[in-house]
Parts: sequence; structure tokens; C-alpha cells
Amino acid sequence: MKLIQLPTQAFEERLKQEIEENPALDTGKEEPESFEDSLADEYDDAGTEKIEAEDINIDEYLSDDEIPSYKTQANNYSSDDEEKNVPYAAGTSFHQSLKNQLNTFRLDEEERAIAEFLVGSIDDSGYIRREILDLVDDLAFTANVFTTEQKVIEILKRVVHTLDPLGVGARDLKECLIIQLKSKDKTKIRSLSINILENAFDHFVKKHYKKLQEKFHISENELKEVNTEISKLNPKPGSSYAGNNKIAEQIVPDFSIKIIDGELDLSLNSRNAPELHVSREYNNMLKGYQEANVKTKSQKDAVFFIKQKLDAAKWFIDAIKQRQQTLLVTMNTIMHYQYEYFLTGDERKLKPMILKDIADKINMDISTVSRVANSKFVSTPYGTKLIKEFFSESMTNDQGEEVSTREIKKILENVIAEENKKKPLTDEKLAAILKEKGYPIARRTVAKYREQLDLPVARLRKEI
Repeated sequence: MKLIQLPTQAFEERLKQEIEENPALDTGKEEPESFEDSLADEYDDAGTEKIEAEDINIDEYLSDDEIPSYKTQANNYSSDDEEKNVPYAAGTSFHQSLKNQLNTFRLDEEERAIAEFLVGSIDDSGYIRREILDLVDDLAFTANVFTTEQKVIEILKRVVHTLDPLGVGARDLKECLIIQLKSKDKTKIRSLSINILENAFDHFVKKHYKKLQEKFHISENELKEVNTEISKLNPKPGSSYAGNNKIAEQIVPDFSIKIIDGELDLSLNSRNAPELHVSREYNNMLKGYQEANVKTKSQKDAVFFIKQKLDAAKWFIDAIKQRQQTLLVTMNTIMHYQYEYFLTGDERKLKPMILKDIADKINMDISTVSRVANSKFVSTPYGTKLIKEFFSESMTNDQGEEVSTREIKKILENVIAEENKKKPLTDEKLAAILKEKGYPIARRTVAKYREQLDLPVARLRKEI
């Protein structure tokens, strides 16, 4: 069950770990030797006579088949397959880059300590979220620097706010945007933008455009220019840092679905089908034990150690085989359940599907299906998708048919995308439109689906 839960890259790490820990496992295309005779016999500590060891049967662990049976359901690597290891470039971290920039300032010992402490307090988005008074206290307790709020604010504005990327070290969005605007060449629109942010930030954020026009005596075109100027700014300067030391995640699809001659074709990623066998060294050790005329106690201990490792190797290979079969059976059932979607790519074709629907079809526990769905990706002609996205609850339309909530969300998304942005549709109007299309759902349900789609309320979707 643990192996089933692992996505491809994590599975490869687990495989690597098992190979390192169990010397009886080996990889590659080398065909292991096999023995006709099973190891039997037990001997005394002196090694003067043969002894029984019938529980060790080498043939159970070794196979003379060039292609192991557990690999027959997957595509295997060929010599021209691309490199599996993804190299990561080493670089300077975000905070280290900011500290390096402090070297360009002339600072005394106290000022440098304050500046470095402020830089260390910046989060990954580029903001200082803590109160200045709290920072003053922490400087005293942790850095043994006793200073004042005024001094910290002075270093913050004179030093930290001038670091690259611009806007870093701001205490809120308003300050972040103003810092960026003030660093640019002065123009009439930029001066107006700073004035609006400093004196009517809430009106701007809530898109109260009429109030802004009245307060600042500006035309709609001028307000539109201000909106354009501010929209060019970066609200999260920290996240834009190219050298950020976060590890880039690479999605490796566990399955691939292709359309061949109008039919769906499912395959398991070949990286989920490693080639494993008992190592040649272990074969030679067992062969040496079998052929030895005089057997010592150390040889007896060695052969039971070998058997233990062979048991573990056999179990691991069986577990991999079971993992492959479970993944294929589960994904194959999901593919056929959502056949119309995978054939067309139209999300409106997605049928309502819950974990129990698939579990019942493959006669497995719901938890097994959940393990496959939650962490696996499938490559389709329409992009790489997380499998759990194909699951959705159902509701009944005006014709009494069961439809997927995903279908309703897609229609809702399309309606909002096509609305007049000068007069965006309220949740009540959206509910009325969906009802006309045959989906009678309440306004609060529309609000819930809209939030799940990460779409703001009508007022915040308004444009000039």
C-alpha cells in the first residue's frame, strides 16, 4: 500500500534506497545464473558433516527468463531513453542575495546588525510582516543590539527598501507598490498613482472608480492609465527572484493516455517498471557454499543472511508487480469511466465519479483508489492532469439527469469570462443564467463554486 501511494519520482527514491540496503537486489539486463539443485543440508558447528537447509530454494528467487513476468505490462527503458536524473542548478538564495547587497552600503556595526536582522525577517514574498516594536525587542534579546523604533525604521527606509528586487522589505501591499513607483522616473501619471495609493488605497483596491474620479478630479481615461501603471508593479517582489533556492518540482506522469485510431491507449510510465534480479555476487556466494567440501559456522551464518536478503528481494519484486497491476487496473477503470472526456478533452463530458464508483468496479478498497488518485498524474492529449481532478460529486439538472459539478463549474467559468467587465454579473444573476441553461442551483452554491474557481466577487471583477 505504501508503494502504491508513491508517485514516480518518490517511487524511484524508494527503489534506490532498497537497492542500497539490500545487496541481493541488482538492476540491469544481466541474466542471473540459476541452479538446478536446491540448497538443503544442515551441518554441525565444526562443519564436519552435511546438514539440512531445505528452506533455502534458490530457484524461488532466480529466474532464467530474460524478461521477468512482472515487466510484461509496461514499456521498458531502451538505451536511447532520456536521462532520468534532473540536475538542479546551485545558486544564491533570496536572503543571501539581499545580505550580499548590504556590502554596497557604508554602515557602522550597529546599522549593519539592524539591516541584516531586517533582511532575515523578510518572508518569501518579500514582506516584513512583524511589527517594528517586536523587531526592536528581538534585536535586543537575540542580537544584543539595543536600539529604537525610529532607528529601525530609518535603516528600513534608507537601506532595505532600496535593495533589489524593488519593493522588498515593505510592511504591506500599499508600501510595496509605493516603493516601486517612487523608484521610477517621475511622470504625471506616476505622481497621480502615488497620490491615489497614499490617500485612497481602500477605494482603489475595492475598485470604487467613481469615488476616485470625484476625489481626485480626474477623467476615466486618466484613471485607466493609473490602473495600467499600477498593474505593472509586482505585488510579491520576493517571488520574482530568479535565484530563489526553492527546488523546482518536476511533474513526472505516472500514466500516459493516447488516442490511436480513434481508441484510447493506456500505458504505465516505464520508470515504474524497474528491471531487478539477484546480483551475480550473491549467486557466486551461494554457488561457493554449495560446492564447499568443508563448511564452517561463519558459512552457515552467511547463508542464512543471504536467505534473509533473498526473501526481502523476492518480496520487494512481488510488491512492485502488485503496485504496477493495481495502478494499471485502477487507471484503466477511470479511463473507461470518463471515456468521452479522454476522447474529446471537453470537461463538460466529465461524468460524476466518486472513489466508491471505481472501488466497486475493481473490487478494491476505497483507500486503495484514493492512494492512486491523490498523488498520481496522467499525460493526456490535453495536458498532464492530476488524477483526483477527474473525481467530482453529482447534482441533478432540470431534466432529472445526473451531471458532474465539474461541468457546472466549467460553464460558470465560461459565463464569467464572457461577461461585460464594466458591469460584472452578481452571484444572483449567475444563478439565474445557470438556471436558464438547465442547472437549478442556489446563489450560495454559485458563490461556493466561484470561490473554488478562485474568482472574486462581481465588484472586484469590475474594469474601467
